[in-house]
Amino acid sequence: MTDLPLHADVVIVGAGPAGLAAATELRARGIASVVVLDREPQAGGIPRHCNHFPYGLREFRQLLRGPAYAAHLVETAKAAGVQIHTEVTVTRLLEGPALQLTTPGGIREISARHVLLCTGVRETSRAARLIGGVKPGGVVSTGALQGMVYLDGLRPFRCPVVLGTELVSFSALMTCRHMGIRPVAMIEPAGRTTARWPTGLFPRIQGIPLMLNTELLAIEGRDQVTGIMVRSADGKTRRIETDGVIVSGHFRPEASLLRTSHLRVDQGSGGAEIDQFGRCSDPGYFAAGNLLRPVETAGWSWKEGRAVGRAMARSLAGQLPPPEPAAVVKPSGDALKLIVPQRIVPSDTDPALPRFQLRVNRAVKGRLLVSAKGAVLFSTAINALPERRITLPLTIIPAGASGPIDINVKEDPA
Repeated sequence: MTDLPLHADVVIVGAGPAGLAAATELRARGIASVVVLDREPQAGGIPRHCNHFPYGLREFRQLLRGPAYAAHLVETAKAAGVQIHTEVTVTRLLEGPALQLTTPGGIREISARHVLLCTGVRETSRAARLIGGVKPGGVVSTGALQGMVYLDGLRPFRCPVVLGTELVSFSALMTCRHMGIRPVAMIEPAGRTTARWPTGLFPRIQGIPLMLNTELLAIEGRDQVTGIMVRSADGKTRRIETDGVIVSGHFRPEASLLRTSHLRVDQGSGGAEIDQFGRCSDPGYFAAGNLLRPVETAGWSWKEGRAVGRAMARSLAGQLPPPEPAAVVKPSGDALKLIVPQRIVPSDTDPALPRFQLRVNRAVKGRLLVSAKGAVLFSTAINALPERRITLPLTIIPAGASGPIDINVKEDPA
């Protein structure tokens, strides 16, 4: 590792798939100094904690476990000439752009021509989900569980319950299996699994009851979890004996730096407001990966990081259009949760993000309408579930459009 410089062409915050892919791409396009900062002791991001398949098919044409995939990303970036600095925490985003840091050697500052934010996501805590009861040991997120199991070799419990049925929830099941932990139930408040079929078969194959339409009411125990209280759709409550609770999913962008900065935060996604090049409200800053929206796969984030890296190289060469004027795209009503990107500037340059990414708040069926000044610009059928990927081409917005663009769902009658 080289000493941390005072200035670089590009500084990237976050050494996960998006940040490392962007860094490698920038070096491949001739950007001289590319520095990646990460607060963890090792680079590689979340996959470093996930000792299971499948990773790497899109990126390396290899089927890899998470740690091997993370190591491959790091090795590829270093071979390209990227400087990676770990145990460095960014504390403030400044205009310039510049970053305030804390490092093992003390407080520092680094400036750059461009900064890329790839800080990823975090799972929603038990407290944020308003789950009642006391606060015993043995209540963990999937990320915390994976760190305990794969990094520290610990077994925090023997017979937990898993709350949630997102993809990460099934990753939690695989982590449990690796350490000989036997979950006693998988609980989902909705009437179907959040992740796509056939993931719902996995717990059943392992002999783990999948309890749909079931709400976790309270957690019991003092020093360690001893049980939970749940309520089923018919209103009946029951107690399940267990020694742990894995609170999985309900991801949120890790946007604490954004919220204390001068950059605009999109209220729908909770992440950075960007244009089709990944450019933030301050054009010296870009964003990519799961900071943009919760949550996508490592492969998707890697691809997105590469694309935004290419856009940053063009920006450094003066080849991107001005950030204004822009069409500002916002969801309306209560059906749509978010849309990314939120700003589209007139351009003949290929976008880094060629498609809008949308999410819904609940199961919806009807028509998706794109409107400006009361006129419908685009309409298409929609039949979608929460936390599922929905994409639309940027071309649904007419070339040269500016001002507010409204996207909403006209739902079919119940």
